[in-house]
Amino acid sequence: MISRSARSGRVALSTATGTAALLALSACVPNTATTAGATSIAVESTATTCVVSKSTAPSGTVEFTVTNSADKATEFYLLAADGKRIVGEVENVAPGAPRKLTVKLEPGKYFTSCKPGMNGAGVGTARFTVTSSSAGAQRTGDEKTRAQAAAAEYVSYVRDQVSRLVPATTAFLDAYRAGDDATARSLYASTRAYYERIEPVAESFGDLDPEIDLREADVAEGDTWTGWHRIEKDLWPPAAANDGRPYAALTTGERATFSAKLEKDTARLWSAVNASGYGLTADAISNGAIGLLDEVANGKITGEEEIWSHTDLSDFQANLEGARVAYEGVRTIVVAKNASLATRIDGQFDSLEKQLAAYGSLSTGFTPYDELTKSQVKSLADGVNALSEPLSRLTSVVVG
Repeated sequence: MISRSARSGRVALSTATGTAALLALSACVPNTATTAGATSIAVESTATTCVVSKSTAPSGTVEFTVTNSADKATEFYLLAADGKRIVGEVENVAPGAPRKLTVKLEPGKYFTSCKPGMNGAGVGTARFTVTSSSAGAQRTGDEKTRAQAAAAEYVSYVRDQVSRLVPATTAFLDAYRAGDDATARSLYASTRAYYERIEPVAESFGDLDPEIDLREADVAEGDTWTGWHRIEKDLWPPAAANDGRPYAALTTGERATFSAKLEKDTARLWSAVNASGYGLTADAISNGAIGLLDEVANGKITGEEEIWSHTDLSDFQANLEGARVAYEGVRTIVVAKNASLATRIDGQFDSLEKQLAAYGSLSTGFTPYDELTKSQVKSLADGVNALSEPLSRLTSVVVG
């Protein structure tokens, strides 16, 4: 299980994107809000261990505060009983900069795990049990109605995006398989937008996201690299590989193989979100909004997401759209509890959307990321940072 934002920092960047990588660190704002009534649990991630201060908690709101004492960024995961499905995660926890994961949990069996360096299989996987509590995880009255409405609406949105992704992916791959690279390149960014809007959902299904969207720099030794970015490299081939050898274009047979794999995995995603009983909780939706903005800070602003096509701003736009849809799904809950926070988030979304629109749109295309100046990159990073701060408090308010 590898999350998308785990795949960063291991490729050579241009001067402009190297600057962006430094600027983006300021856009990963720690969530320092404390949730009233939550069970507080400390997590210490080191280079080799993942120490969780408690192995049990009563049902209801649980707040994990993750501290990183290693020298590289880490991630923390709360996994379902199968050890694969992600119930909650907090990514890009920098050394000395604690971050929080707030979730509302039903009784049951779970697992906790850390991923030092944001790569590999993870360390310190341990059982975590949620016991029945009189407080429980149930909402009541108007809040329950709002949460149910938010969940139903967001699941419909996810299903709609995936239903659009499936045929769009086939159209893209048909062009690629036929050797019509110009058409495939023209469809690449707009097709990926459907996926980018609902990334946290894809990440929750174990190995699906790595199969579909893993970057080359994060492929473990001995594993086969598949998905969108494998095809991206073939459509925008580098002048030479890292060792100086010319890039070897994929054969017609290899194109067919990688295309079939991407189609199959996309169909698996469709089946997962359309399965009977599939649903999401309000805190999962709010954490998804936060996670999508983290994706912008950790991949798009750094220019590492689309290192060959340089279509990072299209991904940025899709992540931002998805984050806003997720936020607006729980906005009525936030307004009822903290109207001033909702007003701040609304304003920062508007501001960042306007700022990004200066570079293009998904329908007309965006400025290639490697053509941005250092000043433009810094301005975008500042905009992400301004939205990240209030948005990082979203789940604390939703479940509080």
